[in-house]
Formats: sequence, structure tokens, C-alpha cells
Amino acid sequence: MAARGEKRAAERPAQIKSKRAKLNGKKASKTGRKTKTVTFTLENEETSEKSQTNVINVISVPPPVSKGKWTNKERVLVFSSRGISFRTRHLMQDLKTMMPHSKADTKMDRKDKLFVVNEVCEIKNCNKCIFFEAKKKQDLYMWISNVPHGPSAKFLVQNVHTLAELKMTGNCLKGSRPLLSFDPKFDMEPHYALLKELFTQIFSTPRYHPKSQPFVDHVLSFTIADNRVWFRNYQIIEEDASLVEIGPRFVLNLIKIFQGSFGGPTLYENPHFQSPNTHRRMIRQAMAARQQERQMVKEIRKEKRKEDQGVLTQDVTDDVFATPAEPKEPEVELEPPERQNTKKKLKLTELKKRTLMKRKGLR
Repeated sequence: MAARGEKRAAERPAQIKSKRAKLNGKKASKTGRKTKTVTFTLENEETSEKSQTNVINVISVPPPVSKGKWTNKERVLVFSSRGISFRTRHLMQDLKTMMPHSKADTKMDRKDKLFVVNEVCEIKNCNKCIFFEAKKKQDLYMWISNVPHGPSAKFLVQNVHTLAELKMTGNCLKGSRPLLSFDPKFDMEPHYALLKELFTQIFSTPRYHPKSQPFVDHVLSFTIADNRVWFRNYQIIEEDASLVEIGPRFVLNLIKIFQGSFGGPTLYENPHFQSPNTHRRMIRQAMAARQQERQMVKEIRKEKRKEDQGVLTQDVTDDVFATPAEPKEPEVELEPPERQNTKKKLKLTELKKRTLMKRKGLR
């Protein structure tokens, strides 16, 4: 038994080799075609007829579009703190899809201080950062910073509308390069010029980025109105070069500009800024003032009613049933009464009789 097992073990590799040879022979017989050669040809170059005749099954593939090098290696970290709403989460996702050079990270804890963001950017190898900070589950603040040396700016985000809303009818290619359009007011004041430079470095996609597309089909517009920065995203239609809004859209109310990244000495403070807490307090005070006015009006009415209802010493209705009554002169009719027109009554009675006769069929 042991000898038979040894013989079978010795014969197995030879059997396996023979089976493999048979299978390879069958495959070669089935797929007995010549391999295709792939050649990269430029647009200007033309292949000669001799080379085309010599080489069989030639596939000419155009070379890649971007031949340049990716030199501007700016990466933007887009993330937020805990406690943001669903609308802020969708806004973050829209910004990430709009910027192919962006990176994401997990939400930061509320207890951590803001200088921790610089360390997170260094770990992620990012030199720009967009950080969304949520407070009281209703106020949204946005930080734009140049890591690690600064400057940085803090904004209050208002009137957020995301891509998911049906109002935005436009569409653009994912990863395409945008045109940045700035209001001429950005060049008039120094703090707006600093913000313009920050926006251009963050929102412009680097040239020859591996995830970007070599097309320009949408415009990012930054306009200043009512001491706020209004952000809009438009699609460029090729037919008539008109603009259709894509989204997202939001309004940035500038609070402060700092020299460092997420801190440092303040370079500019907005005098027109009003915090949402003070705004809500003013609304509550206005509502309380209205309520107080209504209460005062009610009290004044009550006092007037009390003044009008004085105590009467004598009853006015006592003289109604006083006896004897005052003598009245008898009324004597000197003229006879006027006769009433009986003709109309007769006519009416005749008409009634006729109608009754018609109904009964007697006439």
C-alpha cells in the first residue's frame, strides 16, 4: 500500500504538466490571433503608409491633454466642529465637490481650541483651511485661514442655499476650473484686497491638478453689498454665453481679520457687525415693548370707564310714572280724511280672478 502511494505521488507532477500543456494548446488554437499594438500619435504628426502596411491592427490613441507639471500644490482642508445642522453639512459637501484640491477630515470636538486646527492641517499636508464652527445649534461661523502663518478671517454665514434645492437649475462638469469674478469694491479698501487674495488662493483650482478637468464652464462671483460678501456660482452656457445659477449660495458677514492663523493680533474689525445674540435680544425687547404698550392701553381704558361710571344721587326714571300726568290738548281734525284709491285694488282682484280661471281651465 505504501509503495502504491509513493508511485502515485511521483506520477502526479507529470500528469499536471501534461494537462497544462493540453490546455495551453487548446487556448492557443482558439485564440490564434495576432496581438494589437498601441501607438501614441500627436495631432500634427502623420503616420506613413509603409508603417501602416507593415504594422497590422494599429490603434492610434491621442496623448494626454495636460502635458504640464502640477507645480501649484495648494490643498484646502474643509471640515467643521460638532453640532452643525444638516444644511451646513450639505454646504460643506458642495464646497468639496466644487474644489477638486480639497481634503476632508473628521469633526473637531467643541472643547478643543482653534489652534489645534493648524496641527490638523499639518497632518493632512494642507496649507489652506475652511473651518465651519457651530454655536448654539443655530449660528454658523466660517474661518478662512492661510496655515500656518496667517492671515485668517472670521465670518458669520447667513442665507445658506445648497445644491440640493430645486431653485438652482444650472449644472457644470465635476472638477472643472472656475473663473473668479470679484466686485470692483475689493480693490478700493485694504481689508477687502486681503480677502480677495485669500479667496483666489482657496477657491481657484491649481493648474494641471490630477483630479481637475481642463475646462472652464462656471463662474464664482464675489460681490459686496450691505457690508457683506455675497457668494454665487453660475454656469456658462456655450450657446449665448449667458449665466445660470448652480449653487451653493451664501452670504458672509465679516467679523474680524487676524494676523496669525486662527488667532493673533486683529488687523481689522468690522464696525457694522452685529452679533446674532444682540440681534435676538433686540427682537425680544421690541416684542416686550409692544406687549407693554398693549397692557398700558388696556389699563387706560379701564380707568376711563371708572371715571365715566360715577355714583348717581337721583334716579332719572323716577319722573316717568309721576301722577297726575301733564294735561294734553285734544287733537281735533278740521279736514276730512283723504279718499283711498280703490281702483287699484279692484284691478288687482280682477287679475287674481283671471289667473285662477286660467289655471282651472274655465277660461
